[in-house]
Amino acid sequence: MSLSPVKRLILETMWMLDKPARAAEIAKEVGLGFPPVMMHIIGLARMGYVETPEKGYYVITREGKSALGFPEVSGEKAQRILTYLPIEKSFHFYADIGKPLNVYAASLQDFCDKILKVDVGSVEFHVHRGDFEAWFMGLSDVELARKTLLIKEQKASGEELRNKLYEIVKNRCEELAKMSQHAVISNTSMQL
Repeated sequence: MSLSPVKRLILETMWMLDKPARAAEIAKEVGLGFPPVMMHIIGLARMGYVETPEKGYYVITREGKSALGFPEVSGEKAQRILTYLPIEKSFHFYADIGKPLNVYAASLQDFCDKILKVDVGSVEFHVHRGDFEAWFMGLSDVELARKTLLIKEQKASGEELRNKLYEIVKNRCEELAKMSQHAVISNTSMQL
């Protein structure tokens, strides 16, 4: 089923928030009034794209993510995304073209740690060039690449940019770790 532009915007906003949120918070983020946003949220819930984990809060479902075009991530794929990489596939931070910082991230978790330590100018340099998006796509993490693109489109800069990037990567690492752990538990149960 195709989404109207407004429903897509609401769903993408919920996906970016990455936590249960009140309709008023979603409306504020979207930049529309509460009544029409609430009406669209109800419609999205009927479509199975949104659910209510607790009264008054809404969150995007797996079906909602699929409607936005994100492939489902299995536990095994989550493990691959989180795995340590050889140095040639690691993310190498630069201050500018031809100016390496001699700092690299060998995994998504390592990236999360390093993003807080590298010069904010390097973060801006890589975000504006699309380098982080490309590396996340190389890890096969379409969702994280898309969130990074949306942050770039928000035109954040400085510490605000660093903090937004850190939060989405940290949350994604936690989400993937849960998926990965679930896969390990499922595999262990099947072997017993």
